[in-house]
Amino acid sequence: MALGQASGNRLELDGVGKQYDSPGGSIQALADVSFEVSPGEFVCLVGPSGCGKTTLFRIVAGFEQPTTGTVRPERTTEQMNMGIVFQEYHLFPWRTVGGNIRFGMEQLDIPTDKQRERTQQLVDLVGLEGFIESYPKSLSGGMKQRVALARALAVDPSLLLMDEPFSAVDAQTRRRLQENILDIQEETRKTILFVTHDIEEAIKLGDRVVVMDKNPGQIAEVIDIDLSRPRSRTTPAFGNLYERVLDHID
Repeated sequence: MALGQASGNRLELDGVGKQYDSPGGSIQALADVSFEVSPGEFVCLVGPSGCGKTTLFRIVAGFEQPTTGTVRPERTTEQMNMGIVFQEYHLFPWRTVGGNIRFGMEQLDIPTDKQRERTQQLVDLVGLEGFIESYPKSLSGGMKQRVALARALAVDPSLLLMDEPFSAVDAQTRRRLQENILDIQEETRKTILFVTHDIEEAIKLGDRVVVMDKNPGQIAEVIDIDLSRPRSRTTPAFGNLYERVLDHID
């Protein structure tokens, strides 16, 4: 069960809409959202508050069904070829770092020796050497998020979904986590859909940035990020892309 064994999946959204009924009438949260994420691609989804980013994330993850349109491949929350990392860590406090990482593998009845091997690989990959027997209460916020990332990767997903995963940590830790996920993506070639409210983060990380508008939530523009890595906010090309995204959000 070597790292990166599962190749990245293509993700396609075609005309996705979401409508909620309320006592005051219907609310159109999303309208005609269409884009795709190619195998092995890192795509960031960014937009203003209330544009439906989280609703769209939940639809892709299988937690909600769209009112209209389709998501391919179809997904349900029971499927294990998809890893999910949330803003909150959602670690089991009674399990060690290793125990949290092993959880998904235990549900799949992967042999114990393979679980141990992969857990150690992932601990090394996310930079938590020496903490495999530690409990979440003894970890910093950044370390907890690394455990959550390792747990998501443990089932060797072909698609990794991340919903503002670095927004709850300080700026320095955030930079380290950004570098960490880029290193992981380069090594494993997972397909990643990464939701963020931070324009700089989206441009720094993504191969493409999907920019959303609101009322209702829809795609304003899909922007190719043709910049070599590492990327610096101080370069003119980065600044131009930043302003291009900001024009849709301001």
